[in-house]
Amino acid sequence: MANAVRKHWIASTFVVAHTLGLFSSVDALMDTRTAPGAVAWIISLNTFPVAAVPAYWVFGRAKFNGYVVGRRDTDSQLHHALAKKMALVESFSVKDFSSHLDMTAMERLAKLPTLEGNDVELLTDGEATFQSIFDGIQSANQYLLVQFYIVRDDIVGRDLSKLLQERARAGVAVHFLYDEIGSYQLPQSYLNELRSAGVHVRPFHSTRGSGNRFQMNFRNHRKIVIADGGVGWVGGLNVGDEYLGKDTRIGAWRDTHLKLVGPAVFGLQLSFLEDWYWATGEALEYDWKPAEANGRNLPVLVLPSGPADRFETASLMVQLALSNAQSRIWIASPYFVPDEGVQAAMKLAALRGVDVRILIPEKPDNPLLYFAAYAFLGPLLEAGVNVYRYHGGFLHCKTILVDDKAAAVGTVNLDNRSFRLNFEITTWVYDRGFAEEMAAKYQHDFSSAHLMTASDVHDRPWWFRLASRAAYLLAPVL
Repeated sequence: MANAVRKHWIASTFVVAHTLGLFSSVDALMDTRTAPGAVAWIISLNTFPVAAVPAYWVFGRAKFNGYVVGRRDTDSQLHHALAKKMALVESFSVKDFSSHLDMTAMERLAKLPTLEGNDVELLTDGEATFQSIFDGIQSANQYLLVQFYIVRDDIVGRDLSKLLQERARAGVAVHFLYDEIGSYQLPQSYLNELRSAGVHVRPFHSTRGSGNRFQMNFRNHRKIVIADGGVGWVGGLNVGDEYLGKDTRIGAWRDTHLKLVGPAVFGLQLSFLEDWYWATGEALEYDWKPAEANGRNLPVLVLPSGPADRFETASLMVQLALSNAQSRIWIASPYFVPDEGVQAAMKLAALRGVDVRILIPEKPDNPLLYFAAYAFLGPLLEAGVNVYRYHGGFLHCKTILVDDKAAAVGTVNLDNRSFRLNFEITTWVYDRGFAEEMAAKYQHDFSSAHLMTASDVHDRPWWFRLASRAAYLLAPVL
């Protein structure tokens, strides 16, 4: 009797698992962004449904359902709130790109115009970056918009908390947004202290909304701080002591952030407002008017990207930069597992004679990424792409330099997660002087790095090559 019940239970489980695998396969066929990814999921879902079905619904899906992009949903409350602000910045839009790169396609990806009248400050030291951000927070009189992927309850995190609490008690409207997965270790006591001081605290839920209940693969990777609408900060640094090089396991930390002043801060603010709307259903409105910055009159474009976009915005952005480059394109990224489109664009740029340089860490904090890179580095090197491995600490900056005309600072890594699964943001600055400043930083970093050769890839032992190919199979979720 017991054996009959057991057999019946096993048979029922088998039928249910394969039925769920079949229905999940239809979803994978319709929604997976790449053909190889769809094929891999369909085979797995129908061959090993017991393991593959839960894995697919947690990690496999590529569309973020329900997120409202305020510039796109004309019926949303957020759209109406943003439309008024969008009209205010139109007068600052750049009309003539004769002395810059043709940014028509980039503007269409951003769904925003390039705005002039800005000034920027490049921040490459952790202490200086947090000091700049904290000074900006202290100077805010009306409102603060603060968003980070990772927030830790350590020295830096508590310093941030104290400042936000102080400004909230002073009557400043403080809105604090954090990613629920990236900041999973943040204790409730930290959040309660902020709330008790009057700070509006919300997590960005990747599991919120219809169809997202089991989805843990999407992350909000943006790092944005905005003070009174006129000053903003964006870049690679999260809130934690390791970003100051104080974690002995990681050691020295190399990152890049950007302070932005002027009308283009609107792009950062728009991105935050869309994320806040998703998290809360609340459309924030403030009496803010764009104004020219005192200093350089720099054209700046802010380009948000994410899994709610109709296109693979971040990947197309990098491919566009590679195709626009005439003399050089230098890219720094801590995580380097680019998709085939970006790899092809890199090869074509190098074959055209463009100086293509990729700066990555000597040892990334994810061993799978370290192995996966060796699966495709050989063909890149053969095409003439120069790959530098930085050994002066852990390289975490996400920057791009195109010729002597444009440079970008943001949150996008060169991997599938940033291209298709994360909400990211990139700030493009079109100015020869800023490009020269960025080039000098790159040159300094290259002096603390070694240039890879073909032998670095081909002379690896067989087990290493096998591990690299196996790790590369996981590229869609790395």
